[in-house]
Parts: sequence; C-alpha cells; structure tokens
Amino acid sequence: MITYPLLNKNAKIGVMSPSSGVPAELHHLLDQSSNRIKKKGYSVSFGETAWTQEKAKAASADVRASEFMKMMSDDAIGIVIPPWGGELILEILELLDFENIKNKWVLGYSDTSALLFAITVKTGIATAHGTNFIDLRGEYWDETTAMWEKTLFTPKGGSIIQTSSEKFQKEWSHDQPSPFVFHLTEPTRWNTVSRKNERLEGRLLGGCIDIIQHLAGTEFGDITAFQEKHLGNEPILWYFENCDLTSTGLRRALIGLKLSGWFNHCSGVMFGRSAANTPVNGYHVEEVYNELSMELKVPVVFDIDCGHQPPQMTFINGAYAEVEIAEGKGILKQFFN
Repeated sequence: MITYPLLNKNAKIGVMSPSSGVPAELHHLLDQSSNRIKKKGYSVSFGETAWTQEKAKAASADVRASEFMKMMSDDAIGIVIPPWGGELILEILELLDFENIKNKWVLGYSDTSALLFAITVKTGIATAHGTNFIDLRGEYWDETTAMWEKTLFTPKGGSIIQTSSEKFQKEWSHDQPSPFVFHLTEPTRWNTVSRKNERLEGRLLGGCIDIIQHLAGTEFGDITAFQEKHLGNEPILWYFENCDLTSTGLRRALIGLKLSGWFNHCSGVMFGRSAANTPVNGYHVEEVYNELSMELKVPVVFDIDCGHQPPQMTFINGAYAEVEIAEGKGILKQFFN
C-alpha cells in the first residue's frame, strides 16, 4: 500500500537544504524563485540551510536533518522543495526519524533523490522526482516542468498524464538568462533498445544512480522488504538518471544493483538524458543499455525527460505507471492507487 500526499492550492512551500545550500553570491536565485512562486499563490518558508554553503554542504548533518524533520512536522508547510541537489545528502539519512515523517510531498532531483528514495522505501509514502526550487524562478514555466503542480494536486485514486517534451536543454548557460530558465534547443526523442515502439508498466522507483546506488545493501535500499510490505510484490518500473558516471561507471553501478536484488520483479528500466555517459575504450552507453535489457529480459528506454538535461517530468516514487513510447514520443500515465 502506497500513501499519497496531496498538495493544496496556496500551500506554504518549505525550502531547506538537506544537501547543498546556496552560496551568498547566488542568493538572488532564491529570491527570484520565491517571488515567482508567490505570484502563483503560494507562500514560502525558508530554512536557514537554504542560505548557507561551506565545504560541500549547507551545514552539518545534524543541522540539516533537524531542519528537514522540523519542516516535515510543521502542519503549516504543505510541501518541501530543496533549492537543488548537492553532494552529501547520504550523511543525514541515519539521523532522520522515518517513523514520524508525515504524509507530505518532497520534490526534487539529483542528490535529493536519495532522500526521496529512502522515504518511499522505508515508509511507503510517495515522493516526487522532478524540478528543484531554483528552477522555478523563470518568468514562465515550460509545459513539462509546469506539470509538477498538476501531478502533486492529483488525489489518491486519481491519475495524471504527462507527455514527453518537444525540446530539451543540452547544456547550462547561467550567464544567458532565459524567461523559461532553461534553454530548450535540442529536439527530444525517447529511444528504445529494441528500436521499436514499447509499452511498459509497473510501480515507479528510481532517481540519480550516482547517489542511490549507495543505498543498496542498507535499510534505505531494502527493495525486497519494500515490495513485500508496500507493493504486494508488484513489479517495479525503474527510472534512473546519470549525473557524472562514465559508461563503465554506469555499468558497474547497474551490476551492483542487480547483485543486490534490486531488479528482481523488474518490468523495465528507463534512463534519462545525460551529458555524462562518457565512452571508455570504445564502450558506449547504448551498449550498457543493450546488455542490461538482455540480462534482465525487460525493455529498456533511454533519453527520457529526467535528470540534468531538463526539462523533466515529475515521476512519483510508488505510483503505478503505464508508459508508451512510439515514434520517439513518450506518454507517462501515473495512477495514485
């Protein structure tokens, strides 16, 4: 059984940094996002960790964990959205009181995905892999990014459909501001290992593989217990995005997850676009995808709207999903049941 939070109109958004905070020279980005989101009818409550950054983290693990739990227990806050990801969110997981985490949305990606993953696996509460708070500062939201609202407004028992983007951002250009934040210049195409149209379904689970691979073999990555307790052994439809791994690094990560049993009861695997995936000695990422598909005997999809080459869909950890890929376009339907 999966528990689904519900975002209400005009909710108060809690902004704190479970991983990296925002350095002083970029505080204006927090102000811009706050101003934009307030124009949408929301209110914003900043934690101190949003404004601090030193030695690869916003604050000590104790401080970050405490501030996160404080926001999660505050009934006035309807959702927590970190400014962005970072490097060391793994430090706080053992300090969190998962038994007392309330049914409230947490939204983000990159390093934040380890927190999202742990919450869903440990508690059965759905979490949202999607935009960061900083990325909401644009004068406009592109259609793909904007779906975070409608998705999180979906009530239990309901469903929501998202479609693949028309174009994506190849690289970041912070020195050239865009009304949409992102510079959407490259045509989006969802690809399949089979090179045919595909249909996948299962319970969604995933995140940034650089980070969540380290949860395998821990209580925060006990997929066997999660499937038995919360999914009734339904198949998992995995989604991953790669921030920094080379092709061999990604291959090693996937082998580790397979050996840890993560891909037992797997119905398919989806990979986000990535500027990483650097070939090693002629070994390309497409070969990694091919090998995984053959080994698991499941369809593998790649270049989906997920990760560090935005925009990205809002994937709900724990939701039942039906995914259709046809002629390079993707449709994601999520059921909150």
